[in-house]
Formats: sequence, structure tokens, C-alpha cells
Amino acid sequence: MAASKSRPEPPLQSPIPFHHGSNGEYVPREPGERVRRSEELFRAMVDERSKRLGKTRREFIDSMAGTATALFVINQIGCGGNGGGSDGDGGFQVDASSTWDADQACEELGGDQFVFDVQTHHVNPDGAWRQNNPGWAFFFQSLPQASCGEADAVDCFDTENYLREMFINSDTHVAVLSAVPADPGENPLEIAEQKATMDLVAQLSGSQRLVIHGLVLPDQGQAQIDGMQALVEEMNISAWKVYTPYGGWNLTDTAGTLFLEEAERLGVSIVCAHKGLPLPGFNPAFASPQDIGVVAVDHPDLRFVVYHSGYETEVTEGPYDPDGQGIDRLIRTCEMNGIGPSDNVYAELGSTWRNVMTDPTQAQHVIGKLLKHLGADRIVWGTDSIWYGSPQDQITAFRALSISEQMQDDHGYPALTAEVKAKILGLNAAALYGIDVEAIRCVIDEGDLAQLRRQLRDEGTAMPDFRAYGPATRREFFSFLRSRGGRPG
Repeated sequence: MAASKSRPEPPLQSPIPFHHGSNGEYVPREPGERVRRSEELFRAMVDERSKRLGKTRREFIDSMAGTATALFVINQIGCGGNGGGSDGDGGFQVDASSTWDADQACEELGGDQFVFDVQTHHVNPDGAWRQNNPGWAFFFQSLPQASCGEADAVDCFDTENYLREMFINSDTHVAVLSAVPADPGENPLEIAEQKATMDLVAQLSGSQRLVIHGLVLPDQGQAQIDGMQALVEEMNISAWKVYTPYGGWNLTDTAGTLFLEEAERLGVSIVCAHKGLPLPGFNPAFASPQDIGVVAVDHPDLRFVVYHSGYETEVTEGPYDPDGQGIDRLIRTCEMNGIGPSDNVYAELGSTWRNVMTDPTQAQHVIGKLLKHLGADRIVWGTDSIWYGSPQDQITAFRALSISEQMQDDHGYPALTAEVKAKILGLNAAALYGIDVEAIRCVIDEGDLAQLRRQLRDEGTAMPDFRAYGPATRREFFSFLRSRGGRPG
């Protein structure tokens, strides 16, 4: 890791981004007129407020009033008048006066919920992938987090930055660390490195704040199935992670059946499956959650966490349509197979929430129809960080969301109450993973990271804000794919 240095001053940008980019698994939408108008209004409001309050623009943006201003702008421009807005009927509940008053903004936007993020990532900058699959570096270098100040931009995605963004710069209490879809020897974070991070977090915090997935590629043959036992016994995994679009297979295939039967035998019952966000170059059919309802019935002792909830960036989410795409496919497979709110299918929000949170109308439809059809106990919080830098913007925006009475009346959506938000942000995942919500979890701070850095330097070893969001246009995204031979991130 590069020597410590002063971090560069980050650019003046909205604490809640008005345009999402890609995490490398999907083509981002192009910034449009709404983004331009949002950025213009935000700048104008910041200029006015910072001047009258006697603050620098940086001081204002970094305050909670700056966050309130960003959400206020999203309400004003993002909802398009379709069931959300800034009038208290839905969307983000932000009073105009909180854009001036940081204390009021803290009261409106803060929260003390237990936050359990079930989808997070980081990178080992010195892993074998640097030689075996170096195209990954191009992707990491394209992300804004790469400007964090390290000599090698890939170091911006290392363990230290992960700890900082997840456990210092956000309200996250517990997280799941997961691998990306890659062959053994080519993964930017191999399973042994995941375990090293889990052990390190336990050492720093003196408590359980991180659990890990075991990646399985069952389409690659029996060796992958045979290796599952070592993942349980040697790596202490808490759940399985599979990417059915990677390699092109379904959980109902022979490979999927062998995997699920071995998971049952080993007693690790949580199966996390990437569904939605179809990867370019893969058959989109394998990104569909259509197999979930079938295997959930066939394997009632397993619990299936559907990553991304089947979301597709090219689909505008609205009320549930039995013939619809995107998240509607997950709801459809559950309904067709009799899977209800107390059964064994969970919807996960990683990247999905990030994509819809700049559009209050879509945001209300996504959360509303998942609540209606899967239930308040079967939605779990995930952010896909640190691809997106600190997840705090996602947490704050979700805390401020409400579902309008009009949408509740028109579509039968439940109200998004404080109790329901607490379940989604952490209590549901804690029950799923068997995590004690009341356990004392010691805080990790910058002093802990500095002490660890000194210790590792003395031992001669290295520590084993993708803020705005990845490739932002189709051109940038496909340039990234070309660098990796068409394979996704």
C-alpha cells in the first residue's frame, strides 16, 4: 500500500447524487435533462444558503442541511408529479426550512436504526488478479474513488478504505462482504482475503461487525461442489453467493440442484443469488429470477436472498404488472409458486435502491410493491458499497422516504412506517443471519486505522468514494467491457 499522505480535497458535489452510474454489472442510463436541472438548482440553493449563513459552500454541503437540500431538489425535480413530491404526500420527507437549518435537518433525516448491509465489496490491490486478469484495474481506475490520494488508484478500494467508508463514514453496524463473479485466481477478492478482512474487523472492533459469503460456481463442475465443505469448515462463511448469469445456468439446472443439495447437507441455509442487472454478453434469461419460486418450494429449509430483487436498469418501475419485467418477475415467480410474506424468499436492495432513489416515484413503487407482495419481513438492506463510496447517502435517503397516501390508495401499498424502515435497514437481515442486534459493537475510528497501518509497516506487511458512481455513460461502460474482453465487473 502506498505511503500515507494528505487526501485531496473532494470536489463540490451533491451529497446525494442526482445521477447514478454503473457498478460494472449493467449499462448505466445517460444523464438527462432532469440531472442537469437538478444540479443547477442544487448549486443555486447552495450558493444562496452558504452566503446568507456565512459558511463556505464546502461547509454547507458537508452539513446535514446540504443533504436536506439535495433531497429537496430530488423531490422538486425528480418525481415528475407522479405520486411523490415535496408537499408531504410522498417521496422524501424534507421540510424546506431544513435546507437552511442543519439541526432541523439532523432531526428529520437522522436515525438510530440498526443497519445491516448484506451486500458490500472491496479489493485486494496486490492479488493474483493483477497478473491473471489485469483488466479489472482499468475499471477501478475509472471510478471517482480512485482519486482518494493513493499512488496506485486501485489501493483506493483496499481494506483500509473499505473499513473507513463502511464503518466510519456511515451508520452501518454489520455488513456482509461478498466476492464478484470471477474464476478462481482472477477474483479481486478471494475467499481467504475475505476471511482475513472479517478477522481484522473483529480484531479492531472487539465484536462481530462483518460476515462473509462463499462464492460457488457450480456450472464449472464437481470440484466447485466438493469445495463447499472447506468454505464452511475453514473459512467460516455465513451464506453462499452465486451468479447464475456468470456461466449461464439456473438454480433449477442439474448444477444448481447439486449446489442446493450440498448447501442443505452442510447446514448453511442462506443462498444469495444475483438476479437482475443482466450482464452484457450473457443470456439475460439467466439473470431472471424465474427459477427462484421453483427452488424455494423444492428446498423449504433454504432461504433465498434475491440480490437486486430482479431489477433491470432499462425498466421503469411502476405498479406490479403480472406480465412486467424487472422486479415484477420476482413477484410473479413467488405468486406462481405460492411463496408468501412468511416464506423463504427475500428481496435485496443493493444497487436497486441506488438506481431509483433519485426518482421518488419509482422509489415508492419499488418499496411499495415489495412490501405488498413479499411483506415487511422479507426485504433486506444492501448497498453494493464501496463501489459507491460510503453508503451513508443511501441510508439517509431511505430514512427520509415515505409512500404517499395516494399510492397507498391506488395500489394497495402499505405505509412505510418507522417500524417497517427499521426492519428493512437491519432487523430482517439480523434475524436471517442470526445476529444479536443488542450486542455491543465497539466503534472503529481513524485512530484504529492509523495504529493498524503503523503495526503493519513495522512488520513489513501490507494491509490485505466510488462516490459518483462508476462508468456514467454507455461509451464509458462499453470501453470498460472491451478492456476485459467483454466480461463484466
